[in-house]
Amino acid sequence: MSTAPNTKEEDEIPTLERPPSPPLHTTFTARGFHIPTFSAFRPRDFRMPSPVAMTHVAWSCDGKKLAAVGIDKVARVFQPEKSMEMRSAATFAGGHSDDVDYVTWNPTHPELFCTSSQKDRRVVFWDARQSRLTQQCAVKVSPVQTSYSPDGRVLLYVSSGHQVFSMTYGKEGDDPKQQWHIHDKDVVMGSTAMFNYAGDAIILTHHSEHTIRIVDYPTLTTRESPAAHVGGCVAVALDPRGRYLASGGHDSIVNLFDVSEWICCRTITACDNAINSLSFSHDGEFIAIANTGSYIDICATETGTPLSRVPAVSPSPVVTWHPSKYAIAYCGASKYREGMSPAAVVSLFGPGI
Repeated sequence: MSTAPNTKEEDEIPTLERPPSPPLHTTFTARGFHIPTFSAFRPRDFRMPSPVAMTHVAWSCDGKKLAAVGIDKVARVFQPEKSMEMRSAATFAGGHSDDVDYVTWNPTHPELFCTSSQKDRRVVFWDARQSRLTQQCAVKVSPVQTSYSPDGRVLLYVSSGHQVFSMTYGKEGDDPKQQWHIHDKDVVMGSTAMFNYAGDAIILTHHSEHTIRIVDYPTLTTRESPAAHVGGCVAVALDPRGRYLASGGHDSIVNLFDVSEWICCRTITACDNAINSLSFSHDGEFIAIANTGSYIDICATETGTPLSRVPAVSPSPVVTWHPSKYAIAYCGASKYREGMSPAAVVSLFGPGI
């Protein structure tokens, strides 16, 4: 397993253009903030020979583990501080009968996570300390995305038909133990769904709608509906400081909304392609943007200034910052080239891992 060399595709990545200088008071210098030297780092691509791409990666809440899915019916969990070799990953099998599409860690426990598959219509819950699943839930729809509530006791899952359902953890009826229970009667439309940090509202986007919808939970009544994108909104992320909600759309634009007034206070136009995924750094100072091009953009949150364009072996469906370090993880698949077979790829960029 080795880091991939630069390829012709990487050399053809568009040059990052810088916008006009922002107001002085918003700059890192004025705020006494020392920016990491992103230009000193190089992406590390870890490959597993396979004709199928990695579809999702996610950090545990303590940042000690990185889960990756999409190769086959197996979830893999790495400990990046020790090794990113594929043979060193812990494997979790037996929960799915088909490809695994998505993985999400419980925000309150560094060992608990869940995986989902569109093809076998299952959401499976795991404990990283044991190889067997803890619970398997068969759902009536094909789950595309999952997202926990802040307390880890509610799980949202979005179907391929752009409907949002939920599960809750606890005891119901004569159940002697706590487990996950499906609630598929209260339905709301959306292509992505995530809780706010208070856990009393859900943020929804739709691939064909130009607005973001914020609905109260559990009543699902609309609280806010700010306009966001011309061609549909496909990605959202919340600033850990609670200041901004970032949204990305088919129009290649990233908008930053002030969550106190739901006004778009900043627009990032660095990307040249439709947005796939957004992620804020642990301190909210940086935002990473995955798009349908073979690169990841890192921009300054307060100014929108592009800081680094990170090469990727292919368009990545997801990018995610480490919970406490200036490092990102993303994934994809390399194409067949002479002398090199197709491979599923997990990539890391940044120091300290």
